[in-house]
Amino acid sequence: MTTQNKIPFTKPPKTFAEQVQILQSHGLDIPDQSKAEFYLSQLNYYRLSAYCLPFETNHTTHQVAPGTTFDDVLNLYIFDRELRLLLLDAIERVEVSLRTQMAYHLSYRHNTAHPHLDPSIFQNAGRHQDGLNKLKKDVRQSDEDFIRHLTTKYQETLPPIWAVVELMTMGQLSKWFSNINQRQDRKAICQVYNLNETVMTSFCEHLSLVRNKAAHHARLWNRVFPKQMKLPTAGPSDLINSILRLPHNDRSLKKLYNTLTITLYLMDIIAPDHQWKMRLKDLINTHAIDATKMGFPADWETRPLWI
Repeated sequence: MTTQNKIPFTKPPKTFAEQVQILQSHGLDIPDQSKAEFYLSQLNYYRLSAYCLPFETNHTTHQVAPGTTFDDVLNLYIFDRELRLLLLDAIERVEVSLRTQMAYHLSYRHNTAHPHLDPSIFQNAGRHQDGLNKLKKDVRQSDEDFIRHLTTKYQETLPPIWAVVELMTMGQLSKWFSNINQRQDRKAICQVYNLNETVMTSFCEHLSLVRNKAAHHARLWNRVFPKQMKLPTAGPSDLINSILRLPHNDRSLKKLYNTLTITLYLMDIIAPDHQWKMRLKDLINTHAIDATKMGFPADWETRPLWI
């Protein structure tokens, strides 16, 4: 639609009390209006109203099913917030582990503390240079004592790989990993996870997107991610038998279930004594969440990794 065909936005701003009235006009039961006003003053109507969607019987008028309460909507919002925090906890562990594996294997396989400075180790020269430029900027701006020590004492343009990986975000890490030239290098990094290197590459790219959504407080519950990650077809039986497999165009494949399943599989390797699985189950049960809205199959709790 061109600018000429667009119409001006004429909706006026509303007070928090007026926002409560709008929700009530949609059929939402709000017995404690002061409580609703308080939450709207902290959470933003536009943000909270997205959690009304599963309760709507008419998406055009935004009418919700009879008996739907403000607390029902708030419960879903709180669940989603706690889900983001729980997933970020796991992603942090995956990220730190991958940093370690990449630094270790690239340095030892190429017998250098600075494999990241060697363009021959990477596929795409432009992407490699972009990665170096970003690292150099991060090193210059870093206030970490270990970075200052290494840049002050040594002549290389960047500190050794086991230091600079500590400055990489999940997104940067994913880009560096996917740009490694030799398949044997990628396989060496992935061997601890017992995953095919193409699956791990795809999952890292996907996890970077999920992490960015979670870190910026975006909704994860019921979200459809634009790009479907590559799923393992061979490997540990518990993982293979826990993955959801559907026709390629099924929207459930772009929701969270497979993301959480592969994350759980990696957590079992990285932190064997974790309680992450039980925390997730407890979170779903405590908030009485319909997990199918996140792409979970009906039998998910009987699949090997989730037992």
